[in-house]
Amino acid sequence: MEFIKAPRPAGCFFCEAAAADPAADPDHLVLARSELSLVLLNRYPYNNGHLMIAPRAHLANLEELPPTTAADVMGLTQRSLRVLRQVLSPQGFNLGINAGKIAGAGVADHIHQHVVPRWDGDTNFMPVVADTKVLNESLTVSYQQLRAGFDRLS
Repeated sequence: MEFIKAPRPAGCFFCEAAAADPAADPDHLVLARSELSLVLLNRYPYNNGHLMIAPRAHLANLEELPPTTAADVMGLTQRSLRVLRQVLSPQGFNLGINAGKIAGAGVADHIHQHVVPRWDGDTNFMPVVADTKVLNESLTVSYQQLRAGFDRLS
């Protein structure tokens, strides 16, 4: 809760993660990098293993992505699905892009795709009754397991 209640830093965390030395990947929750894009574990996950795939370039709109970057984002998305299947064994996925603040984008000025693993019965009454989301695993443990999966499937 301390993290959630803390003031959000200024700037774009996707750009900061992309520009950071790969040795700092755990601090930024970066699971994988390519020349044009990166995969991060979401700090505010909808479910365990919730990932975001973003281009390194700071672009707000999907239609602004050069074709090579769009293909790279999709390639990392496919790799992410393979890793999630291997490490977490989900029964399905939600994939999506919230284009613009009105569409629900928490970061509206840097396009990114969400990958949310899903399991039968993974919803419960807590979000409705207590305005609380229950996650079964800490971000640190999720990061370590998924990073090992990405390293194996590099």
